[in-house]
Amino acid sequence: MTGINMSLIFSQLLDGAINEQAPFDQIWFASEQGVPPGFSYQVNFPRLELVFSGEYLNQIWDQESGCKQVSVLPGQALYIPPNGWNKPQWTTDCSVLSLLFGKRQLGFSLVSKRQDEPDFFDVQKHSIMARGGHVIEHILAALNALAEDPGRSPTDNHLLQALLTSARQLLAESAAERPRGADLFHGICIYIQENFHRPISRDSIAHRFNVSASHLSHLFREQGHMRLADYISWVRIDRAKFMLKKYRFRLEEVASRCGYADVNYFCRVFKQKTGLTPSQYRSLSQPQGQVEGVNG
Repeated sequence: MTGINMSLIFSQLLDGAINEQAPFDQIWFASEQGVPPGFSYQVNFPRLELVFSGEYLNQIWDQESGCKQVSVLPGQALYIPPNGWNKPQWTTDCSVLSLLFGKRQLGFSLVSKRQDEPDFFDVQKHSIMARGGHVIEHILAALNALAEDPGRSPTDNHLLQALLTSARQLLAESAAERPRGADLFHGICIYIQENFHRPISRDSIAHRFNVSASHLSHLFREQGHMRLADYISWVRIDRAKFMLKKYRFRLEEVASRCGYADVNYFCRVFKQKTGLTPSQYRSLSQPQGQVEGVNG
């Protein structure tokens, strides 16, 4: 499907969200506090998830009760600030629109799931370049600050409506035809940042985006001025550095959560990229006794 058609689809979805979900019945805020369960989603940019149908079950952190399950319904929203985490259950019928506010990309993802089927039956993704200095940056900064404030309503509703309206405006501006390679490249970057903890490879990414593996490699050399493998490693090691600073996960757990099945290989790559072993990096980055999580 062409970028212009995808822009139209997501523009219509945003129009529906802006018109039908004003104000939101409930806005859930995820947090970076606590220890994220395995297979949680945790990235270094903000995300917004809107439910169009069904029931979207999630685990998030609550300051009063700790890790808890919430049911996000149509007319409600889940906002995840940078490095915040959530763990979708995907055990019920639901259709969920996610907005991913990367530093250079704005990603859109529509996922639909049926309760009795193991896989998603409909996944549509689109990505556009996000220019610096846009009002969206200021709205996100306000939402991130508000995430720590228990008295968020009704400011949270006003900010989310402004965020959706601004995202809709960016989408409309991007509808002017541009080289497909730019949108494709930014879409793949968002996909890698979302799925770095999974066993992704050049072939699996090429299959997901319906391009040849050789074209994918050429795209990264042309648009990103680097190899695809180097970009995947950069995303994974960057996330590993965050986990080593923040949590007392064992090295095997850090490796697994960052997409490395072999902890020894993870340690070799980490030292190659940073000049330090993971243990050295952890000891230099965080004073003993001030990290969260479990001892390892």
